[in-house]
Amino acid sequence: MRALVQRVSEAAVRVDGQTVGAIGPGLLVLVCAMAGDDDDRPALLAAKVARLRIFRDAAGKMNRSLLDTGGAALVVSQFTLAADTSRGNRPGFSAAAPPDRGEALYESFADALAALGVPVERGRFGADMQVSLVNDGPVTIPLEI
Repeated sequence: MRALVQRVSEAAVRVDGQTVGAIGPGLLVLVCAMAGDDDDRPALLAAKVARLRIFRDAAGKMNRSLLDTGGAALVVSQFTLAADTSRGNRPGFSAAAPPDRGEALYESFADALAALGVPVERGRFGADMQVSLVNDGPVTIPLEI
């Protein structure tokens, strides 16, 4: 699984003009299930995201995790993280998991993150979404499990 994690002061996702998920301080997590990902990957990625020390401590150092801060996560499916741009100018997405498998792994990731005690909001898998965010820092971290 691949993820792009952004530390945010706020983030929201809208579908058809309606807000389907919104958070205050925390992480926007764009998630892509890759072809061949097994059922263990979502929990491994959730543990990494929840414990990633990218929030400031009292000294201003990135030394605190989402669990330490009590922040929330907005989890949004993003198959374009599987983009292959090695040939030509049009990206290929064949490395992404098929939609049914991708959705199951995406939901499993969000559930695993919530099971760790992180308040989780979600986008809508497969929908045309508009994501807004205020990136704090900015801090943006790519992850692959």
